[in-house]
Amino acid sequence: MVVADCRFTGMPPQPPRLPVLPYRKPTRGRDYWVLDNILPNVDEVRARCLAKDEEDWAKGFPYTQESWPGLRTMPGLDPDELARVEGVVRKETGARKLWQETAPGGGTLNHNCVQVVGKDEGEPRPHTDSRALCRYAAVLYLSPNVPKDCGTSFYRQSLPGGVLGGNMVQAPHTNLVEALGTRYVSPDAFTEDIRVPQRYNRLLLYKANIMHSATGYWGGGALDERRMTAVFFWMA
Repeated sequence: MVVADCRFTGMPPQPPRLPVLPYRKPTRGRDYWVLDNILPNVDEVRARCLAKDEEDWAKGFPYTQESWPGLRTMPGLDPDELARVEGVVRKETGARKLWQETAPGGGTLNHNCVQVVGKDEGEPRPHTDSRALCRYAAVLYLSPNVPKDCGTSFYRQSLPGGVLGGNMVQAPHTNLVEALGTRYVSPDAFTEDIRVPQRYNRLLLYKANIMHSATGYWGGGALDERRMTAVFFWMA
């Protein structure tokens, strides 16, 4: 069983007035880390993913009724590659131990998962990852020819009257849907706060309870033309 990302879908006739979340300005080295040239063999990793058979890829939107976009396959990195990444994560965050948490019902997040999404297969969807399942999340950019504005952005609330709200989910809530009390929000309920550009072989590591999303997707047609990333989720 896989626990899906807590993303927002659809619109009710009258969107509810949302609670105002706490705000903390995402700060590099405290809330997120940008780590370039993370893998010495990134070309090999990318080639290995592209060589996978069609049946190795799970299909999301628009190919199925799933809410997540594009294609996914697991695992992305082999054990030695993953160990290298996790060593860097521990060093940067000061975490003594990293692990994958399991929900009471047996659900987990799609850790060490490669995602391929074209420009017509997805759009920015601000969300947070489950506090019950991870403390840190990361995205590894695996496309050498994708524009820099197809990286990852951090968001905050955009409230009526031009007022800016918060960006964090804290206890007792575990995700953004719980914190807001609904998954149905106005399309202009969030605004971009900070943008981290896409760069081949860059690892963006961040605290998972801060609102974030892919800034944008790219490409179409062949697998090697679309935005490719690997995503990771750790409890610490």
